[in-house]
Amino acid sequence: MLRQATKMILGQGLRSPPTRAVAVGAGTPRMYHERVVDHYNNPRNVGSFDKNDPNVGTGLVGAPACGDVMKLQIRVDDDTGKIVDACFKTFGCGSAIASSSVATEWVKGRQTEEVLTIKNTEIAKHLSLPPVKLHCSMLAEDAIKAAVKDYESKRAKSNASEEAAPVEKAADA
Repeated sequence: MLRQATKMILGQGLRSPPTRAVAVGAGTPRMYHERVVDHYNNPRNVGSFDKNDPNVGTGLVGAPACGDVMKLQIRVDDDTGKIVDACFKTFGCGSAIASSSVATEWVKGRQTEEVLTIKNTEIAKHLSLPPVKLHCSMLAEDAIKAAVKDYESKRAKSNASEEAAPVEKAADA
């Protein structure tokens, strides 16, 4: 719906103020910032990684009230602890898709500890989300935290199994 409204408005030359685009929903029109429209029409980093890869953390979050579901994945370099790649798949509104897209851009190249400081308010401010859409940026923050938590739990399990392996070999000897 957002795409059709954007094409209709821009195609007819009916331009809204330079930083806004109109999306017509059920009832009243909503104003979306051009960044939301851009990330919705041209989402960055859409896709998925193998969730069984020990260097991949997966965050799957949802908002039952609106039906948005967001899966955000990060690939971490074990040696440096930096996020080398990120991707997402989101089922939801344009604001949820835009929030996911921005989140994947922001986490790339940063340390796992550093991305935990990304707040939903920063994402919402960057996208100029209306108050009714703030839950989308909250989902993105939660997805980042869940992905880092998943990666760290995989890492802890692999470290525990590596430490247990020499003990088992010593017992066999």
